Amino acid sequence: MSDSDNDKDRLTRPQPVRDSISEMAEIVLPNDANLLNALLGGRLMHWIDLAGAMAAHRHSRQWVVTASIDHLDFLVPVRVGDLVILRSAVNRVFHTSMEVGVKVWVEKYHPERNLHVSSAYLTFVAVDAAGNRLAVPPVIPESDDEKRRYKDAARRREIRQSESAHRKQARS
Repeated sequence: MSDSDNDKDRLTRPQPVRDSISEMAEIVLPNDANLLNALLGGRLMHWIDLAGAMAAHRHSRQWVVTASIDHLDFLVPVRVGDLVILRSAVNRVFHTSMEVGVKVWVEKYHPERNLHVSSAYLTFVAVDAAGNRLAVPPVIPESDDEKRRYKDAARRREIRQSESAHRKQARS
């Protein structure tokens, strides 16, 4: 088997969710915050996009672009000096696109506790250098939680497609 065949096999072979799991950490600095010393929502959205892209890239081993992000709630304020932890994983693959879940936590030290800040579902598409869509290998959910997220991702995709069709119809 040639190196090219090995690469092709690696890019099409189903991969377990665990291989896509990514984590990043950011300390909130003054330039990340508003005048109330709270993390800017746009900065958190940027970090969520990066964390999601890391998981999508790890799974697909291709360049990926963000196609959409489902709704986003900010549950608790994050302050300058806090440590923000973002965890991401591919939930499901749909030929050239992937749904990635990102969960955000803040580590508070006084008192010591972790708080859930936000969760988001993003859709990424694998592309080549010219921007053409590429097939993505299937993802294999193993744990009960991964299987639940895999199943739920199909339902969310139906909702996204329905909303997209309504938007297209409204523009016509």
